[in-house]
Amino acid sequence: MAIWIIFGFFMLLSWLVGARLKSKFNEFSRIPINYGLTGREIAQKMLNDNGIYDVKVVSVEGQLTDHYNPANKTVNLSPDVYHGRSVAAAAVSAHECGHAVQHATAYHWLTMRSKLVPVVSIASQWVQWVLLAGILLIEAFPQVLFIGILMFATTTLFSFITLPVEIDASRRALAWLNVSGITTNETYPKAKNALSWAAYTYVVAALASLATLLYYIMIFLGRRD
Repeated sequence: MAIWIIFGFFMLLSWLVGARLKSKFNEFSRIPINYGLTGREIAQKMLNDNGIYDVKVVSVEGQLTDHYNPANKTVNLSPDVYHGRSVAAAAVSAHECGHAVQHATAYHWLTMRSKLVPVVSIASQWVQWVLLAGILLIEAFPQVLFIGILMFATTTLFSFITLPVEIDASRRALAWLNVSGITTNETYPKAKNALSWAAYTYVVAALASLATLLYYIMIFLGRRD
């Protein structure tokens, strides 16, 4: 019962934050940016201003699907951001370029997260099955649950390492938007607000993962009772 309460609470919180994020981006998508540059042009300019010339800016399908791929060095922007000329488009494109700058400067948190990707990718595929088996076999084979907890712990660690990576990318983006003149005294707070709500989604995800991890740990420790 406890696990469903935890899931329910964080699902509701995640939905509320996600809804607020979409609302903010819809609002700021209607506010034009200085110089009328598109998200693609802003991304290219930020990369060039930081001396990065080996990263491509491409368009990908979907909404809020924007991301930086360090494997093939691409800044991937959703159509609304790629073609957009708004505060929202500027904030998102600059944020993703912030990750490219992190990659180029070997930002330690990004390096650490990249090293964890293969481990987390494997763990995320099997962790729920191992945890389920661990709970069912807890009396006879408590080691199975322990292994599941270790696997889940890697995904939780990944979630928390992601926080400074995302926050730093937004910091770099906002600093550049301000210095470059892309944002003004009126539009800068809006860009900052949009990126702050985006960061909250990662905070909620990390806290949800931690709460779930603690729940499984309590089950494991309580098997002796």
